[in-house]
Amino acid sequence: MNTAAPALQARDLGADLGQGDLRHTVFSGLDLSLATGRWTCIVGPNGAGKSTLLKVLAGLLPHRGSVRLHGRNLAELSARERARSLAWLGQATADSAADDLTVYDLALLGRLPHMAWLAPPAAADHAAAERALRQTQAWAWRERPVGALSGGERQRVLLARALAVEASVMLMDEPLANLDPPHQADWLQLVRALVASGRTVVSVLHEIGMVLQADDLVVLDAGRVRHVGACSDPVSHRALEAVFDHRIAVRALDDQWVVLPR
Repeated sequence: MNTAAPALQARDLGADLGQGDLRHTVFSGLDLSLATGRWTCIVGPNGAGKSTLLKVLAGLLPHRGSVRLHGRNLAELSARERARSLAWLGQATADSAADDLTVYDLALLGRLPHMAWLAPPAAADHAAAERALRQTQAWAWRERPVGALSGGERQRVLLARALAVEASVMLMDEPLANLDPPHQADWLQLVRALVASGRTVVSVLHEIGMVLQADDLVVLDAGRVRHVGACSDPVSHRALEAVFDHRIAVRALDDQWVVLPR
């Protein structure tokens, strides 16, 4: 059993989205504790609040309540401290501002939290960027402009930028978007390696079969945490089936858990 202090803790968490008459509460009074050195997946139906919760945990959205990163209040950390300790990979969106950058330069941006103001990258920064691009199999096209990449290639470079931070906690929102099955398998192997090295990974995924490869899952529905537990626990499987209206079934196949339609 993992006895380390939680990597992330949320207490009485609340968040709203929208403006004016369209403003609405996504969740309120939410409590959550995410284990250190494990891969946790946040899962639930569309509109459950998964991405909003992940952004709040990353400190990217205003919120009520508190978030603690390794026991320290996230709001009390400097921007540099937070950026060094917590890496973020958001949903893939078109970003024309990055199109003229080379793949290498975009990955190197992940080192900004470690670099002094206006200082050139140090050898350690270049080494981290190269390591991250090799981990995502993007090193071969490091000199290509980002604007010339396919959606899947761009996603791998954005992942490399997040990896280059070398943060103790990685938050990833739909990291498998645009990735073909072989590169999804590569991503799974990479996450496993990160966790084996002591890192903490928290991801939002729609691919339920991939969710079941994680260590733990958080089942979210309508802004409420319905269940938190190990992915290997049958109770977690029943909670997962229930939140999707029993339209899926979790079954064992060749020593792995798989999801089948009912």
